[in-house]
Parts: sequence; C-alpha cells; structure tokens
Amino acid sequence: MAAAVHAVATHKDIGPAAVKIIADAVPAGALLAGVAAASVQAQTSTAARASGVAPVAALLIGLSAASLTACGSSADQVVQRQQAVFALDLSYAAAAPSRTVPIVRGIVSAKAANQRTVLRRALRDHGERMDVSAREILQNGEARLSHIARHAAAADDVAVLRGYEGEAAAVYFGAFDAMIQGDRAAFHFHVRSRRPPLDRMNALISFLYAMLGHDCRSALEGVGFDPQVGFLHTDRPGRASLALDLMEELRPVLADRLALTLINRGQIKAQDFAIDEGGAVSLKDEGRKAVLIAWQERKKRELRYPFLEETLPLGLVSHVQALLLSRHLRGDLDGYPPFIWK
Repeated sequence: MAAAVHAVATHKDIGPAAVKIIADAVPAGALLAGVAAASVQAQTSTAARASGVAPVAALLIGLSAASLTACGSSADQVVQRQQAVFALDLSYAAAAPSRTVPIVRGIVSAKAANQRTVLRRALRDHGERMDVSAREILQNGEARLSHIARHAAAADDVAVLRGYEGEAAAVYFGAFDAMIQGDRAAFHFHVRSRRPPLDRMNALISFLYAMLGHDCRSALEGVGFDPQVGFLHTDRPGRASLALDLMEELRPVLADRLALTLINRGQIKAQDFAIDEGGAVSLKDEGRKAVLIAWQERKKRELRYPFLEETLPLGLVSHVQALLLSRHLRGDLDGYPPFIWK
C-alpha cells in the first residue's frame, strides 16, 4: 500500500483522477496508514524530496481525513471529496515553480494589459475634454503599463512577477484620479485605501471588488477547486487566495471601469455615501442598491472573448477563466490563457 501511494505521489503527471481511484477503492484507515508509510519513505529519498513528495503525501492525508470527517448530506460529502481531490492537484501545481510561474506570468501580464486598456478607454472617451496635465498622466501611465506588461510576460520568477504586479498597481492608481470626470471634489482619488476605505471612490471600488470576489470564488468552486490555494497570492488562513488570483485580470474590466462610469455619468452621488466618526466611508442602502443594479447590468453586456473566439456576457468571464485554469491544471490545455480585454 505504501509503495502504491508513493508511486502516485512521485509521478510527474499526477492528477486528481489517480488519487480519486485510491481514495474510492481503499478503506480510509488503510489509506491513512499507507500515506503515513509513504511519507516516511519520501523523507528518506533524495529524489522524492526533490520532486515534492512530502507535501503531496500530506495532502493525501488531508484527503483521507476529509473522507473520515465528512458530515451532512451525501451531496455535501461529494463536494468535499471533489474539493479535496482538486486541492491536491492545485497544491501540487502551486508547489512546482515550473507550473506556477507560467500561470502567475499570465495573470500579471493580463492585469497590466487590462489596466492599460482602462486608461486608453478614458483617453478615447474624455481625452478632448481633459486638461493637458490629466491627459499626460494617462498617456504616461499607458506607456508604463505597456512596459510592465512586456517585462512581466518574460519574467521567470514569482517574486519578480509580484514586484511587477505591485508596480503596475502603483502606476494605475496613480493615474486613476485623472479618469474621474464627474464630481471631482466629492470623488477625488489620492491613493488606494481599504479596511476601511477612506474616501468615496475607494468605498465604491471596494464594494465592487467584494462582489467580483464572490463571483470568482463561486466560479472556482463550480469547477471543484478550493479557492484557498493560490499561485500569485500566498495562502493565509481564511483568505481565498485563488479567488484573488482569478480576480486580478478582471478587476479593471468589471469593477474599475464600472466605478468610473457610475461617477462620470452621475449615477452615484456624494450623498449615497456615509462617513463615520473614524473617517471610514461606506455606501448607504440606496447607494448599494444602485450599484447592485448597475453591476448586474454590466455583467449582461456581451464581448468577443479572444481565446474562444465567441461572444459571451461579461458575467461569464470568471466562470470561463476558472474552467480554463482547471483544464490546464488537469492536463487538457498546455497553458493557462489569461483574459485580455480589448
């Protein structure tokens, strides 16, 4: 039994199907014993340690423990078992730089490219009405984001890619205030603030990000992934790191662009926000209702999806990306195709 588990864990093409065969065919007690023995075998094998067997064995223990502790309806148990199996494959990929780097590279380069597109759209829609300084800020930001996207697409280290992601965010939000054409006095944007938001624009963006995060988490769970296991975002207790990963390339398209539209069209006004004694800003009930309606309408808008070469609603993009990521990790696609908005 230990030899069988060790063979699965060390196989370079390990996938959830192989683990599921063992989990379904072997009693939980025997599986626990086998995994424990495989862990000992892994610790004594230099080749096994190099291939990351110990983490895989630990995850197998988690899988078998899930089968012992699952409670509730049979449907709940099936979902828990599927998520445990797919979390194994996710964690295996996250632990292997050869698989992690290409995924993170796609996420970061796509995010920078989509942030650049938001600046381009602002120049296209409002450039003639902007003053010279605002137009220059957006043009310089567009050029820098293009530079970052190109360098990120060639990076081969996750730490370097995280640096590019942070640089892109600084450039993008440094130009964000220049895109506000509505009530600039009420919605002036200085710097990104959260927990709590300290101005109206940050409060609006944070509210939209929360809804986008919920959609991304649901999309990942829909294909069987555990949203807690991330690639770009490190794992922390209680944080849906993989959902945050999936959000990155979608934030500029779905959330930031909608926030700017609501402000520039006057659909959200200063009186839709409340400021507490500590300076934290939040949306009032009527403001939240207006944003929710606009959010649902935004998700109904259709676009031409580049990778699939099909037209689909914006609201389905997170689900498509989750599906593409799952197909890549399970070996059906050679790479993860990030979403690039055009």
